[in-house]
Amino acid sequence: MLKGLIGRKIGMTQIFDESGRAIPVTLIEAGPCFVSQVKEVETDGYSAVQLAFGEVKPKRLSKAQLGHLKTNNLPPVRVLREFRTKKIEDINPGDELNASVFAAGEYVDVVGTSKGKGFAGAMKRHGFHGGPATHGQSDRQRSPGSSGSGTTPGRVYKGKRRPGHMGNVQVTSSHIRIAMVDPERNLIAVQGSVPGAKGGTVVIKEARKQ
Repeated sequence: MLKGLIGRKIGMTQIFDESGRAIPVTLIEAGPCFVSQVKEVETDGYSAVQLAFGEVKPKRLSKAQLGHLKTNNLPPVRVLREFRTKKIEDINPGDELNASVFAAGEYVDVVGTSKGKGFAGAMKRHGFHGGPATHGQSDRQRSPGSSGSGTTPGRVYKGKRRPGHMGNVQVTSSHIRIAMVDPERNLIAVQGSVPGAKGGTVVIKEARKQ
C-alpha cells in the first residue's frame, strides 16, 4: 500500500496520552485522495503514483485538467501530487485512499509551504545579532554590516545572506510522529507543528529517516 497522502492543515490543538501528559498536535484533514495516474518505468522512465485531492467546481479547472481526471472517472479536484514509489503492483487508477493508510506511532515527513513574511531584514531573516549598541554608532543596531572585501574580489559573492523575501517556500518537517488517526473523519494528528498556515495544502509521506 502507498504510504502517502495529500491533506489540508486544520490547525493546532492538544491531546492527552494514557499518563495524562498533554501532547501538542497539528490536525490534518488527510484525504480522501484518488489515484489519478500510475507511472511505470517502461512507459514513463520511472515509477510513481499521482494522487488527487480537494474537490472543487468543474469551472475552477481547465479542460486539460478535467480531461486528465475524466480518464479514470474522477471528480474535479484541485491538487495533484506525485509520490515516487517502486510498489505499484496493487495500485490502480481510480483507487481511493484515506487516513487509514497510516497508523498511530508511525513516523512521517510533512511537506508544506511556509507562511510568507514579505521583505525582511537580515536579523529577522537569518538571525544576525546586529551591530553594537554603543561606541558611537547611532543608527546601525539592526544593520547586517559589511558585505565583502574591497579590491579582492571587488564584488559580493552569490548566496550572501542579506535582507530579502522571507517565507513562502517549500519546507519539509522530517520524522514527525503520528499521535492519532481517525479514518472515519479522515483526520491525522501529528506531534508538534508543520509548515504553512491554516487551510494550507500539505503532503504526508513515509519518513525517510526510519
